[in-house]
Amino acid sequence: MQFSEKRNITRWFIILVSFLIVIVILWNTYVFFQIFKNDERKKMELWVSAQKTLANANENTDVGLPFEIIQSNGSNPMIEVNSEDIILNSNNIDAEIENDSIQLRKLFEKMKSENQPIKMALSNDNYRLIYYGNSRLLNKLKYYPIALVLIIILFGAVVYNFYRATKMATQNKLWAGMAKETAHQIGTPLSSLIGWLEILKLENVDASTIEEIEKDVNRLQTITDRFSKVGSEPVLEMKDIVEETRNSFEYLKSRTSKHVEFSFSGPDEPIMIPINPILHSWTIENLVKNAIDAMKGKGKLNVSITEDKNKVRIKVVDTGKGIPKNQFTKIFEPGFTTKKRGWGLGLSLTKRIVQEYHKGNIRVVSSEIGKGTTIQVSYNKEVL
Repeated sequence: MQFSEKRNITRWFIILVSFLIVIVILWNTYVFFQIFKNDERKKMELWVSAQKTLANANENTDVGLPFEIIQSNGSNPMIEVNSEDIILNSNNIDAEIENDSIQLRKLFEKMKSENQPIKMALSNDNYRLIYYGNSRLLNKLKYYPIALVLIIILFGAVVYNFYRATKMATQNKLWAGMAKETAHQIGTPLSSLIGWLEILKLENVDASTIEEIEKDVNRLQTITDRFSKVGSEPVLEMKDIVEETRNSFEYLKSRTSKHVEFSFSGPDEPIMIPINPILHSWTIENLVKNAIDAMKGKGKLNVSITEDKNKVRIKVVDTGKGIPKNQFTKIFEPGFTTKKRGWGLGLSLTKRIVQEYHKGNIRVVSSEIGKGTTIQVSYNKEVL
């Protein structure tokens, strides 16, 4: 058995034992509550018996013990009624409630639901019903199981979050390992392509052709560099965000269908902010490709850059199918996709690059079904 399997079995064993302990405590509390409740009823029945003895007492009756029993019961609220539910007497009830007939009647109805009444027969046709409520201690105790249930729910939520976080951490390590292995595998044929490119230069091949091949080879090197950085903390450099964004934009424009009308707008002067050029290029590429997919390869796409005192904002606007408002945040979740063929990782990866690595923000500014979507990336001019 592998170590990871043993660890999972141990983890689930601990979780199961913890739940069993909490359930046993809950069950024992319930049993104790019922025992205590039965003891209180026996005391009340003894009190009623003593009350009956006093009611039927004569000169020769020893009332010492019955009187002592009646005096000793000072915790349970009681209401005495006749056969027509008319309140005749009450005991151990706050004076404020006892002097208010409406409040006293409400308390009487509550007692009816708490405990069965005890019948006190005075004669063949004359009897009283004694209704009683739970003592203060029992009232406190009955909320204890509720507290335990809440503890179980909280404990379950903590265990679930712990398990989910552990699973996500394992998945992140797996994806990072796969990404680095992919970068390593791409590196070998890429080195050969660079060698062949140098041979083509010596063969006097058309310069424009070589230039385009060089761009694609450089692109492959960029992609390899991206994958090698997955799972590692990227290094931020002071770069011109306008130039970096424009370069990525122009590269994608030259390799996209002519049915897409591209436009770019931004300040003429440089805007220097701390970014990782490779990862920022990946961000722009994901947003532009996502916009092209939303337009099904035909429409208008605009990338614009604006700035204020503290932030730089990049907007990507398309004329695609749009996004429902209830999906504005979901599109950035891992695995969410509306495509028949897709992993749903592009925008979630973009969000991670922007928010975790660059301490920026990404959101859907606006979207209208059938008209298009505007997504905005915001970067701080200084590292927070």
